Amino acid sequence: MLNQYKTTLCEGEAEVIEKKSRFIATVRPVKSEDEARLFIDEMKKKYWNATHNVFAYQIGERNELQRFSDDGEPQGTAGLPVLNVLKGEDIRNTAIVVTRYFGGTLLGTGGLVRAYGKAAKEGVLAAGIAELTLFARYEVVAEYTDSGKVQYEILQDEHILFDTEYSDKVTYTVLVKSEETEVFEKKMIDIFRGSTPFEKQGEQYGVWQGGEISLLEESV
Repeated sequence: MLNQYKTTLCEGEAEVIEKKSRFIATVRPVKSEDEARLFIDEMKKKYWNATHNVFAYQIGERNELQRFSDDGEPQGTAGLPVLNVLKGEDIRNTAIVVTRYFGGTLLGTGGLVRAYGKAAKEGVLAAGIAELTLFARYEVVAEYTDSGKVQYEILQDEHILFDTEYSDKVTYTVLVKSEETEVFEKKMIDIFRGSTPFEKQGEQYGVWQGGEISLLEESV
């Protein structure tokens, strides 16, 4: 799994007008090609009277699935510029449909490339780009006499103290970047003098939102 990747987390919409032609970009996160196709069909039904409904999407850990359509525009002037926005921002698991209502003036190939690319870019900005980080989630149980030192070491290494529970002992839920787990476990063993009162409970992607970390997709 990737330690980090960029994607969209919510739908966004933006409109660009070029020589009286309307370009409406709708952006949506998708996890599969089936989701992408359903989204495209939905937009085609919504904008059934449009001149063109151009689309592009890329899906997969390595963006291995990439598709686009010019939907009747001159070849290479519509779908590819939209896909290039996704590729340029390195955004995974995202689909874009750019709907055009012809305004009566031909834009030429260069004008079409710029208009579709601009609309797609504005749509992505409206949706927002999120950078997801893969965290290992640990439960660390400490005696009260050790809790201060444990908490200090967790924060000193810039791990995330996600939750704390107090009972007969102190239980910390700690988020550690996936590439830092080996160092974290070694430090915990050193602190607890060879014992291992901690457990890795899985991995999740997280994203910073409003100064707080939000956990997203569950992993193993």
